[in-house]
Amino acid sequence: MILHQELLERFRAGKVPALARAISIVEDEREGFQDLLHAVLQREPSTCRIGFTGPPGAGKSTLVAAAATQYRAQEEHIGIVAVDPTSPYSGGALLGDRIRMNDLTLDPGIFIRSMATRGSLGGLATTTKEVVDLMDAFGFDRVLAETVGVGQTELEITAAADTVIVVLVPESGDAIQAMKAGLMEIADIFVVNKADRPGSDRVVKDLRQALHLRAGGVGKNMPAHHGVDLSRLVRQERSQDAPSSEGAGWEIPVLSTVAQNGTGVEELLTSIEAHREWLASSGALHVRRRARARGRVEDVVDRELRRVARRSGVMGANLDPHLDLIQAGEGTPYSVAREILKGLLR
Repeated sequence: MILHQELLERFRAGKVPALARAISIVEDEREGFQDLLHAVLQREPSTCRIGFTGPPGAGKSTLVAAAATQYRAQEEHIGIVAVDPTSPYSGGALLGDRIRMNDLTLDPGIFIRSMATRGSLGGLATTTKEVVDLMDAFGFDRVLAETVGVGQTELEITAAADTVIVVLVPESGDAIQAMKAGLMEIADIFVVNKADRPGSDRVVKDLRQALHLRAGGVGKNMPAHHGVDLSRLVRQERSQDAPSSEGAGWEIPVLSTVAQNGTGVEELLTSIEAHREWLASSGALHVRRRARARGRVEDVVDRELRRVARRSGVMGANLDPHLDLIQAGEGTPYSVAREILKGLLR
């Protein structure tokens, strides 16, 4: 911890370069990053966390930029985490979200951090949730987190945000996509962006009808696309402590926006504030934060177990003889894994 003591003092003093350096240490999992997080996070969370998710091309980055601009007009300090996909071939990322938010970079009241998924599924980079925690501890009024937008694996955002906004567009049957991809279960607010395009009214109508049917329990126990029940995955992300918005006193709004010119953004911010008030008054905010803490503990345990396995050497060259057994039909991945676990537990 001595290594990061000066950094910690500058972080607590509100120095933005210290925040940037702390994020890099956590993102790269450098030596002592757990101690740094432990020291920084010994405080009650207070920041309003807002997550934006949805399919690629929905205009999430433009909507985040528009929301951030209006929050800045209210003299709030904003942190933004934008996640971009990593190339499976080169390992690089375009970080196009930073390009689309270029107009915000000169505002000293806005801090933007672009991150690459580095192969992680779930719409977030592996350490994104910890980076959001850092921004919370730094004292931003709001943290806006945008997922990579990968279709049916965007559920992790529920473990990082208090309010989840699902952004759709009129094209490509996005309303049906939302119904079958588990997005119906994670949304606190629906936004149909690019509402100046043909078909937007139909998407809004379809979403409202679907929400009405779900509120009435119609199709509640029916399997999702191809018989896969994605609501189970959502419950795992929310954790057993956390309620969904549905059926808990919050009526999920379906809004229309044109983020490019700011149309409907003010109404979106009003709905976000209304949801925040509902979370606080209903006790759901406390429950979601507790669920988030549970998820963090599980994530850290999983990561440390993988680290222990790698350091033990059994996952490296020592694994080759076991692979020979599998190819010879004298073993299976399960028998090999059993032996590895026995060795680790000893």
